[in-house]
Amino acid sequence: MKGFIQKIKNIWNHEDLRKRIGYTLLLLLVYRIGSFIVIPGVDSAQLQSGNVGGLAGFLGLFTGGAFNRAAIFALGVMPYISASIIIQLLGLAVPTVQKMQREGESGRKRINQWTRFLTIAIGLVQAPGYITQYIPREAHPQTPFWLAGAVIILTCSTLFIMWLGERITEKGIGNGVSLIIMIGIISDIPNGFSSEASSQTAFFFLIEFATLIVIIGLCVAVVQAVRRIPVQMARHNSGGGHLPSGDGARSFIPLKVNSAGVMPIIFAQAIMFAPLYLQNIESLRDSPVIASLSNIQGWGYNILLFSMIIIFTFFYTAIVTNPNQIADDLKRNGNFVPGVKPGKDTAEFIDRVLSNITLPGGIFVGIIAILPAVIMISGLSKTQQFAQFFGGTSLLITVGVILDLLQQIESYLLSRHYDGLMKSGRMRGRNAQAVSSGITG
Repeated sequence: MKGFIQKIKNIWNHEDLRKRIGYTLLLLLVYRIGSFIVIPGVDSAQLQSGNVGGLAGFLGLFTGGAFNRAAIFALGVMPYISASIIIQLLGLAVPTVQKMQREGESGRKRINQWTRFLTIAIGLVQAPGYITQYIPREAHPQTPFWLAGAVIILTCSTLFIMWLGERITEKGIGNGVSLIIMIGIISDIPNGFSSEASSQTAFFFLIEFATLIVIIGLCVAVVQAVRRIPVQMARHNSGGGHLPSGDGARSFIPLKVNSAGVMPIIFAQAIMFAPLYLQNIESLRDSPVIASLSNIQGWGYNILLFSMIIIFTFFYTAIVTNPNQIADDLKRNGNFVPGVKPGKDTAEFIDRVLSNITLPGGIFVGIIAILPAVIMISGLSKTQQFAQFFGGTSLLITVGVILDLLQQIESYLLSRHYDGLMKSGRMRGRNAQAVSSGITG
């Protein structure tokens, strides 16, 4: 306990880190306040009897309950995430977007601007669907003027949340959008645990809680797992005269089993929300396919979610880790992987290793993502609120974001020669000598 208090003091004594944490908490507080502000003209008393189960309840979880309260932040960051997915997919096929991606900082700014415009367009489409589908007609004035105002409020609120996320990333600590999603998720944890505890026997609830701890441990292990590729460094890069003649230092390339982090889960889940809005189209309202994809306990929904997570895991890993760039950096510095020729052969070797570890990592993440549906179908959990934390997208996002946040805090503390947050003084990969600048995270 004494060591923990000392580490908190270390964080407090780090002026820049203290300011960043305070700034982040302030903006997250603003987000939480906004999730309770009901859209003007909506009678909140009429919303109490609304259906908050199924996929709608899941959306409520991602928005901290704003979706079910008809709050101004009801759409959350999902339009922004959907826009980001579209832009990244365009980067694979559209030469103009590919050119901007290679232009560095100026290209990044232009892509961000395109993403914002696309977010507005998606928000203008999703907002009317949300109003007509999930706000009872008797709960709001049924006038075109009110509808237009509510759509503008919901869309502008999404842009404001996007701005909050960007400010957190730039001036706070952690990834802003991921933190906003995580705050929405953990805000419902007390309700989920209390409802499950009241509907189960104490013994069975303890078993559930212990199992949940094991699942969290497995998630942490997979997120932190690293495959190390040994690298022989050239003598002039490894200490010169301090080494025996002709010898070079041994280092390694750390390839994470889950290089993509939580982004594949967020992307896949954002796409899985689409059937919720397609139900507003008259011709699709009674479609059995749309109904199947809107049922979070159905086979169609979970098989598609599982597949999407694996696909986006490979897709995002390919974005953040470039084997050709790593191989070029190694060759340029005179370094090499023992037993592998520099250049093309090294790139192929790294790509093969990366594919071998990404597939099982993606499968594990996919299984954890559909675990709540299995729990609910089997009847092991009495409430959907608790089952959503029993593995699932919410747990994966929470674990991934918290670990990323801890690593960033750790790096700030190391800049001031503090020991860090972990009991051992080290997080896995902290002392890893990253050979290639093409590796992120």
